[in-house]
Amino acid sequence: MLRQYELVERVKSYDPEADEALINRAYVFSMQAHGTQKRASGDPYFSHPIEVAGILTDLRLDDETIATAILHDTIEDTVATHEEIEAKFGANVARLVDGVTKLSKIEAQTENQRAAENLRKFLLAMSDDIRVLLVKLADRLHNMRTLHFIKDEDKRRRIARETMDIYAPLAERIGMYEFMNEMQTLAFRQLEPEAYESITKRLAQLHEGGGDRIARIASGLKLLLSRNGIESEVTGREKHPYSIWRKMAERHISFEQLSDVMAFRVIVPSTQDCYKALGVIHARWPMVPGRFKDYISTPKRNGYRSLHTSVIHAENMRIEIQIRSADMHAQAEFGLAAHWAYKQAQERPDTQVRWIRDLIEILDTAESPEELLEHTRMAMYQDRIFAFTPKGELIQLPKGATPVDFAYAVHTDLGDQTVGAKVNGRVVPLRTTISNGDQVQILKSKAQEPQPGWLNFVVTGKARAAVRRFVRHKERDELIALGRKLYDEIVQRLPAQLGEEALRNAMQRLKVGDEASLMIAVARGTIGDVALMEALMPGSAGGDVSTKPPAQREAISIKGLTPGVAFDLAQCCHPLPGDRIVGLRRPDEAIQVHTIDCVNLADGVDADWVDLAWGDKSDGGTARLSVVLKNEPGSLAVMSGIFGAHKANILNLRLTNRDGAFHTFQVDLEVHDLQHLVRILAALRAADAVASAERL
Repeated sequence: MLRQYELVERVKSYDPEADEALINRAYVFSMQAHGTQKRASGDPYFSHPIEVAGILTDLRLDDETIATAILHDTIEDTVATHEEIEAKFGANVARLVDGVTKLSKIEAQTENQRAAENLRKFLLAMSDDIRVLLVKLADRLHNMRTLHFIKDEDKRRRIARETMDIYAPLAERIGMYEFMNEMQTLAFRQLEPEAYESITKRLAQLHEGGGDRIARIASGLKLLLSRNGIESEVTGREKHPYSIWRKMAERHISFEQLSDVMAFRVIVPSTQDCYKALGVIHARWPMVPGRFKDYISTPKRNGYRSLHTSVIHAENMRIEIQIRSADMHAQAEFGLAAHWAYKQAQERPDTQVRWIRDLIEILDTAESPEELLEHTRMAMYQDRIFAFTPKGELIQLPKGATPVDFAYAVHTDLGDQTVGAKVNGRVVPLRTTISNGDQVQILKSKAQEPQPGWLNFVVTGKARAAVRRFVRHKERDELIALGRKLYDEIVQRLPAQLGEEALRNAMQRLKVGDEASLMIAVARGTIGDVALMEALMPGSAGGDVSTKPPAQREAISIKGLTPGVAFDLAQCCHPLPGDRIVGLRRPDEAIQVHTIDCVNLADGVDADWVDLAWGDKSDGGTARLSVVLKNEPGSLAVMSGIFGAHKANILNLRLTNRDGAFHTFQVDLEVHDLQHLVRILAALRAADAVASAERL
């Protein structure tokens, strides 16, 4: 653990004007506040915040950030208060400490809710001052370094999973690759201990078998560049275990089949020298096709710049080489933290924190803790591609992104109004996957609305959050309209006309806050006919009021419809769970659900089309079959026996054609889903007594 004077000396070494008294006061206050508290390792708890502060001195951060690191656990784990911190250390430090502090005392029902609320507060604080993130990452890094001291395996795995899903991607997003790599390695060790041990042993064996191969190759690279007039600093290393494991998993190969487990970094004086060095290296060793990436002309979203290439070295092995200038290397090492070093604390590169604004927009649209965690992870932890607007603006997207994702990345309003897209000048479906380097033009209409079906293919957290927000609002409007219609029907059954006063009194009796909430409750059936009539006119319901039957049996649920909205399964195509379906919506009518290939959809030009999908628990439907039986004894019994063996109930059976040697029957059959029907048809077609069997 760093002593008080050692920590101050570290800060003063890069910032002679640092507030030494501030750091000293924070050191003493934290030590006294934590008192005799112990870590799981048995060390004094006070050692943890000091180690976190030491990590941040390596990033050359300002005195306020160092003081925040020293104090970051005092509000959460001691009797210290926000007001006390502000009085002793100033408003800035208190605000930063509060941003890092977890909401440990929050009343939440589930672990997901607690995690989501902590993340919500953290992201909001981070958007106000990125130093909150830097302290939090250093805090998490030190906690991961000491994670093995925690005896509870489930707790270790939970912390490791949270690190892998949230904190390592956050470090990557701001370009702090050293933090990211160490956190991923430590988390990987807990989550996949056998894989970790296997890979580290293989790396050790490779190192022993090749002698000092890394130093030999690095020396050769430096000599090659020097002979060509390029000054350079060359370092090499084996790739990190987690990175190796991911490649093995993605490519479905063994460790022995990996060809590039070594990476080398070449640092040269200028950008021009980067490209000169690249040319020299490619002239000396053959390049591996498809492995060259120019992050200098097209930087990563976090500002990272470098040239990446892989070559087949003279020792008959692939090696990865990264070429960058000294300035680029500083950015790669410290990432966004470089812009908060003591000399540059006022600089804040907007292009590198745009993704933070996306996260804040997700905070405003997420409805549940699970949705917030899902969208945040999606926004942070995805491989990226580059696409361009027609004006040449670069848009970064995750792999698998579609034109709808692209539109929302440009602007939320553009995403909401998307009706079509052109990729490289060609009109494409909205579910088309965008490739690296594509030019994307979005076609829009002010009359367009986000479609629920987009949730089946959009991949960015921002797009999913925006569509879900609209769907929720749309469902609310539809529920209010449905509730109003049902309410009017109920009022008409009462023996007297009612005024506004009766409605207000009914809302008080039912303990409903406003009229919209009442209509939603009526539409959902949480307030029934009898209860509403009694609330409107006590004594009017009597004992013989019949309630409205449900619009559809509970066994059928359909995604894309507002709960409670009436729908009918079309009798022309008899859709079954498992069929691709679409809805036709007309005013004052139940939505008609058809199969996507139903011939009667051509008559739906006057209706609004609704993208639909079966709910997860949908079960049961009617299938209409045409079965041609041979005109021989027992053939009808064979058909009936097949239905019985597959537990399918015959609802209707009609002879439609008698043609000498064959009889044609139309059968309405109750089945579970499409797969159930497919098995029945297969059994019919395999029977000798059946000439043919088709679904109508």
